[in-house]
Amino acid sequence: MRSKRLAQNTIASLIFQVTSIICGFVLPQLILRNFGSDVNGLVNSISQFLSVITFLELGLGAVVQSALYKPLAERDYTAISKIVVSAGKFFKRLAYILLVYVIFLMLFYPQVVRQDFGWFYTAALIGAISISSFAQYYFGIVDRLLLTADQRGYIQYNAQTITLILNTVACAVLISLHGTIHMVKLATSMIYLLRPVALRIYVNKHYSLNRKISYVGEPIRQKWNGVAQHISAVILDSTDLIVLTLFATLADVSIYSVYHTVVYGVKQLFISMTNGIQALIGELWAKQELEELQNVFGWVEWSIHTGAIFVFGCTAMLVLPFIQIYTLNVHDANYIQPLFAVLITMAHASHCLRLPYSMAILAGGHYRQTQSSYIIAAGLNIVISIALVNMWGLIGVALGTLISMAYQTVWMAVYNSKHLIKWPLKKFGKQILVDGITILIGSIGTKWFILSSTTYFSWVILAFKTALVWIIIILMVNVVFYREKMKILWRKVFRRP
Repeated sequence: MRSKRLAQNTIASLIFQVTSIICGFVLPQLILRNFGSDVNGLVNSISQFLSVITFLELGLGAVVQSALYKPLAERDYTAISKIVVSAGKFFKRLAYILLVYVIFLMLFYPQVVRQDFGWFYTAALIGAISISSFAQYYFGIVDRLLLTADQRGYIQYNAQTITLILNTVACAVLISLHGTIHMVKLATSMIYLLRPVALRIYVNKHYSLNRKISYVGEPIRQKWNGVAQHISAVILDSTDLIVLTLFATLADVSIYSVYHTVVYGVKQLFISMTNGIQALIGELWAKQELEELQNVFGWVEWSIHTGAIFVFGCTAMLVLPFIQIYTLNVHDANYIQPLFAVLITMAHASHCLRLPYSMAILAGGHYRQTQSSYIIAAGLNIVISIALVNMWGLIGVALGTLISMAYQTVWMAVYNSKHLIKWPLKKFGKQILVDGITILIGSIGTKWFILSSTTYFSWVILAFKTALVWIIIILMVNVVFYREKMKILWRKVFRRP
């Protein structure tokens, strides 16, 4: 049953991520071509300002999920109901706070944004976009956490995939019929309302929950662990667009959003393929099987670094040609930003390179001990982005994200070496050196590849050539520096003793 659900969750997650990437390309392009860069920037800016409310989740979602593991394993529905009700009360309060925040945005955001769309135009758009967020907090998020904790995440992934497709089709039809941006975003909110409703119906049918149960004391233990990690993650995800909205133009916000859609989609797809590794590290740590843990961690570090360098190395070479095609008929802003493309790709690559060390920290439960790194990383991102945005615009905010991510990667590797797996820093240093050599040779080897014509077919050919060269270079570099790993990998792939 475990292996079956793991397979279902992994496949459903991958399908969802691929669907997200495809739909994430289709809709913004339709909005860009039909409404322009300023409207696209406005939509993305409003969405980012609304996402700031996630600050107030305070990391409770992860704690709720952890608290549900034991009662779900024991099928203790009394304990499950208490946790669900307690979490539900918290998120309902958050929904009401969101409502007040939306009213605040509707009153004051139109005065902040630099383009003049008119107060009613902007306020109505905020209202249309916020509807589904309110429903998610009011009664959707707890059901999602319950399903994920019970290894039924595939239910919510499938629901997300279906609503994504429905939304893309509906919005495309509305845009083709010359509907306004307000109609398009209202349709999105109405369709996304179906998701929490469907999850509530499923949960009520398959779980014997008492949603009116009373309890004494707090059923969610360690309720406020992970606050710093959560706030830092929100800041790292939200800072750039908010800084650009306040200190740059909506056209800059639109340009950033287009690149972010591509690179963030690649990152999420990569991360989805690492699901389950943290649980394995956590089990080995809990059993204190330290020798096996070091062996597994060595493979995890090497695999994630090698995979990330391949994926983001190719992305750095291919993102600019893709944007060139994607924005072919958009002429109201300059979307061809070579240096920004490289920096934003490096920033997201750094996030993936820190995964082995982040997984070890979370698996070991070292939340409180690592709070300082998250706080410093968030502070670096905010300070550097604000300091550089007026001088360098998009490049300034990208540098803020890159520096904060790089700092946290190194800090986590050092912490992991000293306090958790005791992984020697010289091995981390060697891995970073290999990463750098691979990037240098790969960049030189594919620098001269050009797009033969501005069509997606030409881009696919370019992507194939780029990926092939990077694969060859990665294999050659790793044969030199990680010969034993390559021998073992060769034997496993070709089933040789």
